[in-house]
Amino acid sequence: MTTAPALLCFRDDLRLGDNPALTAAIDAGGPVLAVYVLDEESDGVRPLGAAARWWLHQSLSSLRAQLAAIGIPLLLRRGRADSVIAGLAAESGAMSVFWNRRYGLAERTVDAALKSELRAAGVTAQSFAASLLFEPWTVSTGSGAPYSVFTPYWRRLIALPEPRLPLPTPAGPGAADAAAAAGFAATLAGDELDAWELQPSRPDWAGGLRASWQPGEASALRLLREFLADALPRYEAERDVPAEQATSRLSPALRWGEISPHTVWHETVRVRNAAAAASGGSSPLASAATAFLRQLAWREFAAHVSFHAPDLGRVNWRREFDGFEWPPLDSAALGAWQRGRTGVPLVDAGMRELWTTGTMHNRVRMVVASYLCKNLLIDWRHGEEWFWQTLVDADAASNAFNWQWVAGSGADAAPYFRVFNPLLQQQKFDPHGEYVRRHLPEWGTPDYPEPLVDLAESRRAALAAYERLRRR
Repeated sequence: MTTAPALLCFRDDLRLGDNPALTAAIDAGGPVLAVYVLDEESDGVRPLGAAARWWLHQSLSSLRAQLAAIGIPLLLRRGRADSVIAGLAAESGAMSVFWNRRYGLAERTVDAALKSELRAAGVTAQSFAASLLFEPWTVSTGSGAPYSVFTPYWRRLIALPEPRLPLPTPAGPGAADAAAAAGFAATLAGDELDAWELQPSRPDWAGGLRASWQPGEASALRLLREFLADALPRYEAERDVPAEQATSRLSPALRWGEISPHTVWHETVRVRNAAAAASGGSSPLASAATAFLRQLAWREFAAHVSFHAPDLGRVNWRREFDGFEWPPLDSAALGAWQRGRTGVPLVDAGMRELWTTGTMHNRVRMVVASYLCKNLLIDWRHGEEWFWQTLVDADAASNAFNWQWVAGSGADAAPYFRVFNPLLQQQKFDPHGEYVRRHLPEWGTPDYPEPLVDLAESRRAALAAYERLRRR
């Protein structure tokens, strides 16, 4: 009799290397079936934005080829994840199911229900930590409370034992088990990836995404190697300069789990330690590596805050901000911001970069967010939703956390009186206009629009509104 298969569930962990659930499924012995469920039906699970759906299609295509090479078929199904996976376990006769944990409230609820249903049916269900260096409940203040300010959180993180080392990429099941898995997969229904219609067609607006990115684990590992070798030495000096390639560009790969944060952490630490040893102590390269690790920790901090405030994408973290006087929505102004037609060059260049490539330089993200919330006085939720639709790295925790940080309503928020002046930001970080010209070819011509608002006057209006809120 053929050994019952193990069922491996992929989510935001679309890789083979340092994948604890994959390793455990193979180590269990016997054939392994993999499944990805497109869940747009479970209560509270937020449907993916358009750019993220494009990325998912490419990444699943890459993952399927990788898994096939090691003898694991990948099934695609659509529906409520708990019922789909429990049903697939029953169909296939699987007696063990493996997955890596998720940390959003809706996702945790789905996974808890699935684990209970599987165990009630006599099926072993195991979950693992794979997407964060430190799971949110493992980091707390001395009083046991969650952190709300980044610097103390960072200090606590680096005082903890080092994150675990990444697991090696497994070789896969043996030939007999791979053949058995293929036999099981042939008897089970699955969706065709194209049938999910994740890619745009009418119109096809994804040309810029295809030109900018190559999703998949191999590309993510290459980006990390190139960043550590070429850009890390310039990271501290140039990371805020949008015209330069001084950042890692790993955020989509981390969001989709094409690379593990443990891999990024330990490879960066390796470079830092080598630089420190070569210099006999501290060095500019070691300092740059630490600065990059802090950015990785910022991602962790966003997940930490979101875990303890699961409504972060909808509700002000600072509840006193519920009384802020947002004017009635100016749909025309919002549309001009979305299209990069505000008449403010750095803002418009950033929004054009976002629409074309599905990403935006981090410094410019802060500028465009500040302009929306504090110059146009448009509720941060409208900006968060637009980023959710247009970012290939749209992450529920980081997106909401960073928007609230800029708006002043979030944890460790920028002070309410911090209003980024986009003209001064351009003078400081794009003084020769390289970035703006790259994304805004009509800048300086009659085709470029006049500014929507006066920056000084709109800043004063925002500060007056914040002051009224503070007094209340």
